[in-house]
Amino acid sequence: MNRIEFPLRDTWDALLKRPAHTYEHIESIVRDVFEDVRNSGDEALKKYTEKFDGVSLSKIGVNEAEFDAAAAQLDDALKNAIVLAKNNIETFHRAQRTERVSVETAPGVQCWQEKRPIAKVGLYIPGGTAPLFSSILMLALPAKIAGCREIVLCSPPDKSGNLNPAILYTAYLCGVTQIFKVGGIQAIAAMTFGTPSIPKTYKIFGPGNQYVTVAKQMATRYNVAIDMPAGPSELLVVADDSANAAFVASDLLSQAEHGVDSQVILVTTSKSMLEAVEEEIEAQINQLPRKEIAKKAIANSKLILVNDNRQALDLIDAYGPEHFIVCMKDADFFVDQIQNAGSVFIGNYTPESAGDYASGTNHTLPTNGYAKQYSGVNLDSFMKQMTFQKVSEEGIQNIGPAIELMAEAEGLQAHKNAVTLRLESLKP
Repeated sequence: MNRIEFPLRDTWDALLKRPAHTYEHIESIVRDVFEDVRNSGDEALKKYTEKFDGVSLSKIGVNEAEFDAAAAQLDDALKNAIVLAKNNIETFHRAQRTERVSVETAPGVQCWQEKRPIAKVGLYIPGGTAPLFSSILMLALPAKIAGCREIVLCSPPDKSGNLNPAILYTAYLCGVTQIFKVGGIQAIAAMTFGTPSIPKTYKIFGPGNQYVTVAKQMATRYNVAIDMPAGPSELLVVADDSANAAFVASDLLSQAEHGVDSQVILVTTSKSMLEAVEEEIEAQINQLPRKEIAKKAIANSKLILVNDNRQALDLIDAYGPEHFIVCMKDADFFVDQIQNAGSVFIGNYTPESAGDYASGTNHTLPTNGYAKQYSGVNLDSFMKQMTFQKVSEEGIQNIGPAIELMAEAEGLQAHKNAVTLRLESLKP
C-alpha cells in the first residue's frame, strides 16, 4: 500500500483520487448490443450468451424443476445462513415504511403525499467467480416489501447452461417473479426494451463489471431509471491505538478481493497502528484464494497518517467512502459528525462483511464519491412519492386570487383563467 504521512490539505484532491476509469472504448460495444437486442429480441440474447458465456441455450427462462434442484444442491447450513440474513434484512427494511403525510395548508386546501411501488423492477446479479446471491437479498426483499408487481432477475449462466444454485435458491426464497439466464450488456438491454421472453422494466438495480456499468448508464437514455451510478467497491477505515490491527487489515483485504480496481484506505492518527496494519496485510494477503486480485487492488490503496481526529474527519468527508469503518476511542466524534459515507460500521466487532450479508442494512451503496449526494438502496428506492391535493369551494376562494396574480405575472393567461372561471362561478 502507498504510505502517506501528514499530507497537506492542498494535496488532498490528488491524494484521494480513485483509480482512473475510461469507458469510451466500451460505449460503442454497449450501443451495438443494445440496438441488436432492441431489434432482434430473444435471438440476440441467445447469440450473445453463446458469444460471451460460451453456452448455447434453447430457453433462457428458469423453470420450477431448476429451483427444486438448486435447493437440493445446497447444504442446510448455508440455507439456514441465508434465511437468517433474510430475516434481518426484512426486519430492517420493513421498519423503513412510513405513513401518509397529510396537511391542510390553508382552509379548504388539503395536500397529502403517498408512496406507491414501482410496478416493474429489474435485478442484475453477477455470476462467474463471485456469484453474488447476497445482492438478491438486498434487492428482491425491499422490492417485495415495497409491493413491486414484477421483480425480474437476470444472471449469466455457467458453461453448462445453469445458474449458481445459491442464486436460484435465494431468488425463489425472496419472491422474485421471473428469472432468466442472461448476463452482461444483453441482460440490461433486455430489461430496458423488453423481449418476447423478458419484460421491460422501469428501474434496474444491481452490481456488475464495467460493461454492465456502462449498459446501465445507457439504459437511462431510454427512460429507464437505475439504482445509482456505480463503480468499483471501496472501503475506508479510521483507526487509532484502540483498534485491532489484524481486524483492520482483514477488513481492508475483504474489499480488496472484490476486484483489481477496488480501493481501500486506512486513515489513522497512530504511526504504530499504521505500521501494524501494514504488517498484517502482508501476513494475511498470501492466505487468500483471491490474493492476486487483492494484491493489485492494494497497489492502488493508501495508508494515511494524520495529525488528529478533526483532520481525519475532514479528509474522510472529502473522500466520501462507500463503506466507512470507525475503530476509534472517540468513535462518537466520527459517528455524530460524518456527512459523506454510504454505510458506517462502528467498533472493533463490526466488520464491513456484516453489512454485506446479515446485519440487515443494505449493501448496495454509492461509490466513487457519490456518497456526497446519493443514498444507498433502501425501501424508498423501490417506491415513488406521489402528491395529491383537493381544493374545496372555500379553498379556491382562499388561494385563487394569489394564483391569478402569479399566473398573470408569468404571462400565463390560461393558468389564470382556470382559476378565474371557478371564482366567477362561486359569486352570488
